[in-house]
Amino acid sequence: MTNIRFLSTTTVRPIKSPSESTLRIELTPWDLQLLAVDHIQKGLLFLKPTPSQENKLKGSVIDHLKTSLSHTLDIFYPLAGRLVKAENDDDKTTFFFVDCNNLRGAKFVHAVADGVTMADILEPLYVPDIVNSFFLMNRVLNCEGVSKPLLAVQVTELVDGIFIGCTLNHSVVDGTSFWRFFNTWYGISTGSSDPTSQSPPIIGSGFLDGIIDLPIRIPFQFQRNIEIHEEERSNTCPPLKQRVFHFSKEKIQQLKAKANAEMSTNKISSLQAVLAHLWRSVVRSRRLNADEEVSYHLLVGMRKRLQPPLPEEYLGNVILAGNVTTTAGDLLEHGLGWVAWQINEMIASQKAEEIKKYEADWIKTPKFLTVSDLLIGNKLATGSSPRFNVYGNDFGWGRPLAVRSGVGNKFDGKLTVFPGQEEGSIDFEACLSPETLLAMADDAEKKTSISRIYFSGPFCIC
Repeated sequence: MTNIRFLSTTTVRPIKSPSESTLRIELTPWDLQLLAVDHIQKGLLFLKPTPSQENKLKGSVIDHLKTSLSHTLDIFYPLAGRLVKAENDDDKTTFFFVDCNNLRGAKFVHAVADGVTMADILEPLYVPDIVNSFFLMNRVLNCEGVSKPLLAVQVTELVDGIFIGCTLNHSVVDGTSFWRFFNTWYGISTGSSDPTSQSPPIIGSGFLDGIIDLPIRIPFQFQRNIEIHEEERSNTCPPLKQRVFHFSKEKIQQLKAKANAEMSTNKISSLQAVLAHLWRSVVRSRRLNADEEVSYHLLVGMRKRLQPPLPEEYLGNVILAGNVTTTAGDLLEHGLGWVAWQINEMIASQKAEEIKKYEADWIKTPKFLTVSDLLIGNKLATGSSPRFNVYGNDFGWGRPLAVRSGVGNKFDGKLTVFPGQEEGSIDFEACLSPETLLAMADDAEKKTSISRIYFSGPFCIC
């Protein structure tokens, strides 16, 4: 087993103090619903800088990254704060908020993976387990942010590369906020962005004024519910593998055209067509009975669906979970277009009215997303987005060669989507049982008239 050696641990704080008006940030129903799941864990793999590239940086790579992170936290200062859990014995409720009054900082760890090369990460058929060791706070729930950092960064040196892994509390940021933080950090690192000229994130829940009363109070039994979910999760999680599926721009166009033609429409998007294609492949490979229920769980970004729309700069969660449910028989018999259309209709149904209803219902009966809920039945779930700026992140010595996620929120059926390196392509990091992944490869080989398969590196559906 390869050893990860931790060379240093540092607390990185903002240089400036935040304004008094934003020292306390209330959590919204969108934030609170995620208290019982893991943190967001995403990381980028880079070539190790050459001596000439490193000479251009401000000090060593590690010092350069810590300094630029400190400047980035001047802008994203809530990430240097902590969650506060306050209890009210009178009505036996709990409420949470982000405390920015005493910025205790982000955790920054410098590590080395002895003897590990970039090829060891990129070339195996399955994502190697050591990737999970490139992230901090594995299996830590978001509600634990009362005693743990909201942001933890691990920079791991390989023989010929560097992996920058970020772990961020999902009750404080969603994917949009996560990558906006990452993009701001790399901009400051390269000097292409002046921290003083950066458009600051929109902090606070002022857009909910007059709609709901904050803070939102949660019954005491919430903490016990988390413990029960975690016990179920640890006792039922089967052995899993991860594999990267790469869809070229040309293949995506083929799937989109086929799905729209089958339904006589032009409303099915590229992503919806690919999601439908993968869903059918997974269900077919699981060899389910025709009458077995299957479902797809999608997190839908809602910033642009609010009235008025919420700017992309908003720091926090603005996502709703939607589900498409059918039977294995219907899914496979109806074809790609029908499945893509079910996904399309579910996403289209997520409107401003649904958001208001969700907020009101959640306050009356708080409901928390848990990974253990997704372990039951034949489910798939997709998070992240192919629209995020992943491969533009250059910290001063070149762009990344790959993106990987950590162990957080992984289960049998989790498909994490990223943009591919080539413009217009999409990658899926699929977490499934070994039996399902083998069956999917066999299924694809039988369809070589449609797809060309490459087994070196990512599984490429070209």
